[in-house]
Amino acid sequence: MIRRIITIDEDKCNGCGACAAACHEGAIEMVNGKAKLTREDYCDGLGDCLPACPTGAITFEEREAPAYNEAAVQAAKSHACGPLPCGCPGTNAKAIKRDIPAQSRSVAVPSQLSQWPCQIKLVPPHAPYFEDAHLLIAADCTAYAYGDFHNKFIRNRITLIGCPKLDEGDYAEKLTAIIRDNNIKSVTIVRMEVPCCGGIENAAKRALQASGKFIPWSVVTISTDGKILE
Repeated sequence: MIRRIITIDEDKCNGCGACAAACHEGAIEMVNGKAKLTREDYCDGLGDCLPACPTGAITFEEREAPAYNEAAVQAAKSHACGPLPCGCPGTNAKAIKRDIPAQSRSVAVPSQLSQWPCQIKLVPPHAPYFEDAHLLIAADCTAYAYGDFHNKFIRNRITLIGCPKLDEGDYAEKLTAIIRDNNIKSVTIVRMEVPCCGGIENAAKRALQASGKFIPWSVVTISTDGKILE
């Protein structure tokens, strides 16, 4: 049948996962850091995902597509393995139990943060501490998930944090200015394993490319239970 259905421009998609979170039917999934319409029969054509997209990657089109299958959508929700009302793996709730020695709870650990502010949206692009800096661009959940984050990642780096799913807009323009206009020595990107965290990785990569500079960079992925994934 011919009906209204969404289409996703992969070139514009920054991998933030906001559309997957907004799609109550679970028609959109994050695949390799990009939003995909994986079930056309789950898409009701109402477009709740359109205003959620910060880059305008989602539009409507009229084309041949299977009819919206509400029964299948409800069945999929009832068989979900966890509380995923928005269809986004980043909201999958789980408890993580750890055995923490009493001594470690009583010992103060010094912060390694060497500048303020550290939120990407707030930091001035031409702050003097960017000169000759080793830059850390991190999704904000990583510092909570990985126990030794300060010593492993923040130490001897200038730290920028953000959440591509919750912050409005795209980081690429700000990050491009920071990298282009300062003598950045290296860039380390730290993200969570959940698909929506791909937005901060993609923004950093686009900024590196747009800066016109060749700078050593790396990406580290943290699991939701606090491990560094290879």
